Amino acid sequence: MKRHCFTLDLYDDPELIRGYDQWHQQVWPEIIDSIRASGIVTMQIYRISNRLFMIMDVNDQFNFELKASMDLDNEKVQQWETLMWQFQKGLPFAKPGEKWVLMNEIFSLK
Repeated sequence: MKRHCFTLDLYDDPELIRGYDQWHQQVWPEIIDSIRASGIVTMQIYRISNRLFMIMDVNDQFNFELKASMDLDNEKVQQWETLMWQFQKGLPFAKPGEKWVLMNEIFSLK
Protein backbone atom coordinates (compact mmCIF):
# COMPACT_ATOMS: atom_id res chain seq x y z
CA MET A 1 0.00 0.00 0.00
CA LYS A 2 1.22 3.49 -0.82
CA ARG A 3 0.52 6.74 1.05
CA HIS A 4 0.00 10.17 -0.51
CA CYS A 5 -0.27 13.42 1.43
CA PHE A 6 -1.77 16.65 0.17
CA THR A 7 -2.36 20.17 1.42
CA LEU A 8 -4.87 22.90 0.64
CA ASP A 9 -6.08 26.11 2.26
CA LEU A 10 -9.57 27.26 3.08
CA TYR A 11 -10.59 30.87 2.92
CA ASP A 12 -9.65 32.39 6.27
CA ASP A 13 -13.23 33.02 7.33
CA PRO A 14 -14.54 31.35 10.53
CA GLU A 15 -18.04 30.85 9.09
CA LEU A 16 -16.74 29.23 5.89
CA ILE A 17 -14.36 27.03 7.88
CA ARG A 18 -17.22 25.92 10.12
CA GLY A 19 -19.30 25.17 7.02
CA TYR A 20 -16.50 23.11 5.49
CA ASP A 21 -16.15 21.10 8.69
CA GLN A 22 -19.92 20.49 8.76
CA TRP A 23 -20.01 19.25 5.17
CA HIS A 24 -17.31 16.75 6.06
CA GLN A 25 -19.45 15.34 8.85
CA GLN A 26 -22.05 14.37 6.22
CA VAL A 27 -20.12 13.54 3.06
CA TRP A 28 -22.49 12.32 0.35
CA PRO A 29 -22.53 8.51 -0.03
CA GLU A 30 -21.79 8.85 -3.76
CA ILE A 31 -18.55 10.65 -2.88
CA ILE A 32 -17.52 7.91 -0.46
CA ASP A 33 -18.34 5.29 -3.12
CA SER A 34 -16.27 7.17 -5.70
CA ILE A 35 -13.31 7.42 -3.35
CA ARG A 36 -13.38 3.71 -2.60
CA ALA A 37 -13.95 2.69 -6.25
CA SER A 38 -10.76 4.52 -7.27
CA GLY A 39 -8.55 2.40 -5.05
CA ILE A 40 -8.29 4.71 -2.05
CA VAL A 41 -8.35 2.45 1.01
CA THR A 42 -8.24 5.07 3.76
CA MET A 43 -8.43 8.85 3.76
CA GLN A 44 -8.21 11.40 6.53
CA ILE A 45 -8.38 15.18 6.41
CA TYR A 46 -6.92 17.27 9.23
CA ARG A 47 -7.30 21.00 9.72
CA ILE A 48 -5.41 23.64 11.68
CA SER A 49 -6.82 27.12 11.28
CA ASN A 50 -7.49 27.36 7.53
CA ARG A 51 -4.79 24.84 6.44
CA LEU A 52 -5.88 21.33 5.44
CA PHE A 53 -3.79 18.17 5.33
CA MET A 54 -5.08 15.01 3.64
CA ILE A 55 -3.61 11.52 3.95
CA MET A 56 -4.59 8.85 1.42
CA ASP A 57 -3.56 5.21 1.58
CA VAL A 58 -4.12 3.58 -1.80
CA ASN A 59 -4.03 0.06 -3.18
CA ASP A 60 -1.68 -1.10 -5.93
CA GLN A 61 -4.29 -0.42 -8.64
CA PHE A 62 -4.69 3.28 -7.73
CA ASN A 63 -3.77 5.70 -10.50
CA PHE A 64 -4.05 9.50 -10.34
CA GLU A 65 -5.00 9.85 -14.00
CA LEU A 66 -7.73 7.20 -13.73
CA LYS A 67 -9.09 8.84 -10.57
CA ALA A 68 -9.22 12.23 -12.33
CA SER A 69 -11.01 10.66 -15.31
CA MET A 70 -13.50 8.87 -13.06
CA ASP A 71 -14.20 12.15 -11.23
CA LEU A 72 -14.82 14.06 -14.47
CA ASP A 73 -17.34 11.42 -15.54
CA ASN A 74 -19.19 11.45 -12.21
CA GLU A 75 -21.89 14.13 -11.95
CA LYS A 76 -22.14 13.86 -8.14
CA VAL A 77 -18.37 14.27 -7.74
CA GLN A 78 -18.51 17.35 -9.96
CA GLN A 79 -21.36 18.77 -7.84
CA TRP A 80 -19.38 18.10 -4.66
CA GLU A 81 -16.23 19.69 -6.07
CA THR A 82 -18.16 22.79 -7.14
CA LEU A 83 -19.67 23.02 -3.67
CA MET A 84 -16.26 22.65 -1.99
CA TRP A 85 -14.70 25.43 -4.12
CA GLN A 86 -16.73 27.98 -2.17
CA PHE A 87 -14.62 27.07 0.89
CA GLN A 88 -11.30 26.12 -0.69
CA LYS A 89 -8.58 28.50 -1.73
CA GLY A 90 -5.88 27.23 -4.06
CA LEU A 91 -2.37 27.53 -2.75
CA PRO A 92 -0.30 30.36 -4.31
CA PHE A 93 1.99 27.87 -6.07
CA ALA A 94 -0.81 25.56 -7.29
CA LYS A 95 -1.51 25.18 -10.98
CA PRO A 96 -4.65 26.94 -12.26
CA GLY A 97 -7.70 24.99 -11.09
CA GLU A 98 -5.61 22.71 -8.85
CA LYS A 99 -6.97 22.14 -5.38
CA TRP A 100 -5.10 19.60 -3.33
CA VAL A 101 -1.33 19.79 -3.87
CA LEU A 102 0.69 16.59 -3.50
CA MET A 103 3.38 16.90 -0.85
CA ASN A 104 6.87 15.39 -0.99
CA GLU A 105 7.93 13.12 1.82
CA ILE A 106 11.14 14.48 3.29
CA PHE A 107 11.47 12.23 6.36
CA SER A 108 10.21 8.87 7.50
CA LEU A 109 10.98 7.11 10.78
CA LYS A 110 10.72 3.41 10.02
